Amino acid sequence: MSNTISNISSWFPPQTAAPSQNSSPRGQEGGFSTSLTDAIDQVEQVHTDSQQQVKQLLQGDRQDVHNVMIAVEKADVAFQLMMQVRNKIVNAYEEISKLQF
Repeated sequence: MSNTISNISSWFPPQTAAPSQNSSPRGQEGGFSTSLTDAIDQVEQVHTDSQQQVKQLLQGDRQDVHNVMIAVEKADVAFQLMMQVRNKIVNAYEEISKLQF
């Protein structure tokens, strides 16, 4: 089975980040919270891009309805994926909070 997340990540434009002062010695940055924040930022960027394309289409600046619809669907799928990840995180938190130490 292929890695679905890596296939979806190809939809997002690569982001260049400034070197972090809090980088770990292994070269990894921030960990889980940084990865989650970056993913949310990418979803927001895809949504913003689709909104701009729809606005251009409505103003008459674009003629390619197909590409605009593809951008809107990409934003929708990215948002749905983000919500599913959020749901899994909430479920994991609830399961951990039920544990007795």
